[in-house]
Amino acid sequence: MPASPTRREILEGLRITAPVAAGYIPLGLAYGVLVIQLGLPWWLAPSLSLAAYSGSAELLVVTLAAQNTPLAVIAVTMLLVNFRLLFFAFSFPLHVIEGRFARLFSMYALVDEAYALTAARPNGWTKPRLLAMQALFNLTWVISSLVGVSAGSLIPTQIEGLDFALTALFITLTLDAARTRRELPSILLAGTSFAVAMVAAPGQRLLVALLLFVACLVVRHVLHRRGILHSADEATEGGAQ
Repeated sequence: MPASPTRREILEGLRITAPVAAGYIPLGLAYGVLVIQLGLPWWLAPSLSLAAYSGSAELLVVTLAAQNTPLAVIAVTMLLVNFRLLFFAFSFPLHVIEGRFARLFSMYALVDEAYALTAARPNGWTKPRLLAMQALFNLTWVISSLVGVSAGSLIPTQIEGLDFALTALFITLTLDAARTRRELPSILLAGTSFAVAMVAAPGQRLLVALLLFVACLVVRHVLHRRGILHSADEATEGGAQ
């Protein structure tokens, strides 16, 4: 008996997603182990994964929570870190999702990897394929974190440097963004913002640096729109001419 169109679309969504979702496994394991080794309750890992599904932000939250960071600071930091997802929604194929619950789940499960897959494959997305892709990402992350929690409870000693996982993740993302000249000004602005925050407010350096960086990006965007500031690509083209 031939498979139904819906089943074929679900299987296709899982096939496309599986190689990328596999990358969630080591990070999810590290997240679960980190929760235990920071002395936080084990249920925080799955609860946070379900309530605020966002891998990098979850690693950041547990690190801040272990340092007794005020809740308001954690909330604002989460908002700033995840604010990019608002812009992802403008070009994410939500229009193929019918039904209130399904659409709410798709918005909830919109993460960087899901957006990257749809950006790389802009055509052919259907409701079953898209939901299968997002569900697999979500399940892989939650299950990996639970396995990490179990592994963390069995490890008798602390793993030195595990709390560096978040820093390593952001270093990787930064290096990936630094591959083009166009992104160089943003990296310089980020570095400058953090340096100023270290001097002006070392106790709240992360929050202050994020706020300064957002302000710099807004100013840069306004100057660019008004023609006062030119991008690196435009400058390169102008020099070549």
